[in-house]
Amino acid sequence: DGEIVTLKATIDRADKVEAEERAERIASVETTVRPDNVGFETRTPATMAASVPTETRTGTASDEYRSAFDARMRGQAHERRALEVGTSSEGGYLVPDQWAAKLVQARNEVNIMRGLATVITTTSGTFNLPTVSSHGTASWTAEEASYSESDEAFGVVQFSAYKAATLVKVSEELLRDSQFDLSSYLTTEFARRIGRLEEASYIDGDASSKPKGTIYDAGVSVTAAGATAVTSLELVSLYHGLGREYRDNASWLMHDNTVQLVRKLVDGNSQFIWQPGMQAGQPDTLLGRPVYTSSAVPVPTSAKKAIVFGDLSYYWIADRQGISVQRLDELYAASGQVGFRASSATSGANTLAAA
Repeated sequence: DGEIVTLKATIDRADKVEAEERAERIASVETTVRPDNVGFETRTPATMAASVPTETRTGTASDEYRSAFDARMRGQAHERRALEVGTSSEGGYLVPDQWAAKLVQARNEVNIMRGLATVITTTSGTFNLPTVSSHGTASWTAEEASYSESDEAFGVVQFSAYKAATLVKVSEELLRDSQFDLSSYLTTEFARRIGRLEEASYIDGDASSKPKGTIYDAGVSVTAAGATAVTSLELVSLYHGLGREYRDNASWLMHDNTVQLVRKLVDGNSQFIWQPGMQAGQPDTLLGRPVYTSSAVPVPTSAKKAIVFGDLSYYWIADRQGISVQRLDELYAASGQVGFRASSATSGANTLAAA
């Protein structure tokens, strides 16, 4: 499901780019040959663009909804009927699809866990995900001897959506300025705030009014000898504490303060075990696996999990469909401002303890 959602978003972006490029090519052509090859006819960009087939979009993806939504956000006259398709249960309106795509992209850039975990979209706030907690085994058996039973062990991981909310204030003067890009401003602010809030919970959330983090559920494989230090041998032990079938896709996750300690470590030949990424955009590696940093990971302290090593694709993020925005007209009127309240719902959990 997560792959389908990602592919659909990619296809939609590609279709939009293709349509824009096609319109630009048509607009740049001033003349064209008649079908009978007799002479030329002059065609204006307007008439040529009109001949391009357009895609009919409905719901929150329609131009009518986007225009009505923008008018409502600016406090101008708007078509309420057009906004009914995006009416939120909390009194706001679902953002247009173009807004949602930009917001999700910006949020993913802020939130490192969204690029490592498996992300799915649901229409339900709570659901159960069946998982395999342990696998059966095979055994050698004699000719015509009975087979040994070895069953799979199944479990269930429950996902409950938690609401992330934020409020942005904009001056009335800016809203009246038609040159002010309201959608970009709100998208950037909502993405930055919600993205950071989500990342903190995806990593170290305790499931108390927030998602359960991957650190919260992770088992302890190695306990460091020092409360605020780590050795290269302890990292090797942690690396091999993970099953071989999960190491090929595993990543390290730690705070930048921990990275500072690890980068100083050397092996028996006085060679640094930390390897910097040799290409732009490529993460640094530790024992051959990529390293990612986040301020949400605890720093090395007594009784804290400071370094995570595992296949983080087994951490699932379930987003409830739709991001809602509500305009608050009266609350900040005395100061000449208008509030915009945004909310989204998400949940997260490790789906396989062995990973």
